[in-house]
Amino acid sequence: MPTTPLLLAALAALAALAVAAYSSCSPGPDPSGKCQRLASTHSATCVDLHLRTCADAAYNHTSFPTPLEHRSWEAVEASPEYTLLGVLHFLLEGQCNPDLRLLGCSVLAPRCQGGHTQRPCRRVCEGLREACQPAFDAIDMAWPYFLDCTQYFAPEEEGCYDPLEQLRGELDVEEALPSGLPPTFIRFAHHSYAQMVRVLKRTAARCSQVAKTYSIGRSFEGKDLVVIEFSSRPGQHELMEPEVKLIGNIHGNEVAGREILIYLAQYLCSEYLLGNPRIQRLLNTTRIHLLPSMNPDGYEVAAAEGAGYNGWTSGRQNAQNLDLNRNFPDLTSEYYRLASTRGVRTDHIPISQYYWWGKVAPETKAIMKWIQTIPFVLSASLHGGDLVVSYPFDFSKHPHEEKMFSPTPDEKMFKLLARAYADVHPMMMDRSENRCGGNFLKRGSIINGADWYSFTGGMSDFNYLHTNCFEITVELGCVKFPPEEALYGLWQHNKEPLLNFLEMVHRGIKGVVTDKYGKPVKNARILVKGIRHDVTTAPDGDYWRLLPPGSHIVIAQAPGYSKVMKRVTIPLRMKRAGRVDFILQPLGTGPKNFLPGPSRALPRSLDPQGAPAQLDFEPPRARRQPASGSKPWWWAYFTSLSPHKPRWLLKY
Repeated sequence: MPTTPLLLAALAALAALAVAAYSSCSPGPDPSGKCQRLASTHSATCVDLHLRTCADAAYNHTSFPTPLEHRSWEAVEASPEYTLLGVLHFLLEGQCNPDLRLLGCSVLAPRCQGGHTQRPCRRVCEGLREACQPAFDAIDMAWPYFLDCTQYFAPEEEGCYDPLEQLRGELDVEEALPSGLPPTFIRFAHHSYAQMVRVLKRTAARCSQVAKTYSIGRSFEGKDLVVIEFSSRPGQHELMEPEVKLIGNIHGNEVAGREILIYLAQYLCSEYLLGNPRIQRLLNTTRIHLLPSMNPDGYEVAAAEGAGYNGWTSGRQNAQNLDLNRNFPDLTSEYYRLASTRGVRTDHIPISQYYWWGKVAPETKAIMKWIQTIPFVLSASLHGGDLVVSYPFDFSKHPHEEKMFSPTPDEKMFKLLARAYADVHPMMMDRSENRCGGNFLKRGSIINGADWYSFTGGMSDFNYLHTNCFEITVELGCVKFPPEEALYGLWQHNKEPLLNFLEMVHRGIKGVVTDKYGKPVKNARILVKGIRHDVTTAPDGDYWRLLPPGSHIVIAQAPGYSKVMKRVTIPLRMKRAGRVDFILQPLGTGPKNFLPGPSRALPRSLDPQGAPAQLDFEPPRARRQPASGSKPWWWAYFTSLSPHKPRWLLKY
């Protein structure tokens, strides 16, 4: 199957560096086609490391012969193993980079110190293989023989070393606060990637009882997509505790959201420790995830130009030149197709396998996997370039209309969410016609996305149509990369709107769906009459349904059970979601399924089979599968380098 012209060009360029490739097997390949491992010696003459692909290794000296029996730099550089390390970045579309490359370097150019070679640790190899095997499966490539964890790597007791130890070493260095400043001090300045990670880690350490950091994946250039989480039990989902996320810097040159989320993390921590009752209540009842930078690679491009000098598009895309907010599956078109058909569900729409044939950024994959792993209820993405809050749908219901009001079934709720932000933002409510975003004043500084301008592949539409999550888009101001002196004002304008929006996750109802024995029912559907969009229960049977004020008939059902209906009333002013539990009876055994009388909530219709829609995240392995009996699409590239074909890359 042919690959993209851009990738072919990249591979061709790398091929020019390896025109004399030859087999490194010695004395010859074994019957399986893999190279035999030769015994390596611990005593060696150390020489300077001269390999461009391994220039950022954590050591400067290596030795010959290598574990693969290469006896010169020319032999290493001409080998298919070395060529593979140079192109893995492109083949795997940025996944597991640079970890795999550095792991391979530790075998092709082993560490030499004090006249002795050192072998890398087996545990590092095993951990990386577990994490990266799906990426190899996605392109139908075998795990490289020279990364055999049992053959070329050593156990801890033999004195091995970690070749990835310094991969993020600069991020572990503590950045001391200026002398005399309290720990609650917030530095209203732009943060480099390393500074951002240090601040988030330091904040999580200060509030370890309610905060932790974690990574949801890597950017194309290998930077961790770092999240800081706040909850009463960080690191775990609690029954009926709603999950909310805020994402900044989707476009690398739109940096206000990035900085505001860094400040918000510090603010939440400090105010919690100071006993602020509002913040303590928020963190004790909500699990909050902040991803300040979804596009750290693009940010580096924008930051190199500097605040005030940045162009309108410089750094907008990721390192693959992809607009991350146009890179998600287009489920909106499928929604419009399904919505015209009765008896077909229009929620939790699966991802088409055709999507994986396109270019999918690792940052996009990380977000999709993240929202499939955690049952998010509410989300906001923070952008720059205007001053307005928009909400789905972002893609017009008529594909040829650039501006066309295109509401979701939850139009009323989305407007409430948008107003929760805009109504308390002083600049969004400023009546001056000269202010940024003045053309949105008559609309109350909120707008349906497609009514503003239509685009496909957006993150907000994907959240709504593929999961339970409601996401809005906040444009924080007309200056994409504001000067440092403007950052404090931006924080002051957005602090209350952010808190108000986070509290909106408690609007509506929540509960647990169980069977008659009290066992939770996973993926049960929660339907609301008059709103053709269902939510589903989490693995523990809990659910959250954001709802506007008013009276609603709510239905719970699952395959094999009788459906149960309840009437709930949502008050106009609501601080806490009303609890509405459901007990489902097996079909044919339960009582009458309509429970009359109001149940006051205080402080896609059926598919043809009636089965719940699949929530599964489509793995990339669906992409680029070879036809029966044929070789994978990348095989021609490697076979063009040398008559010694690297059959160890073939899975079959």
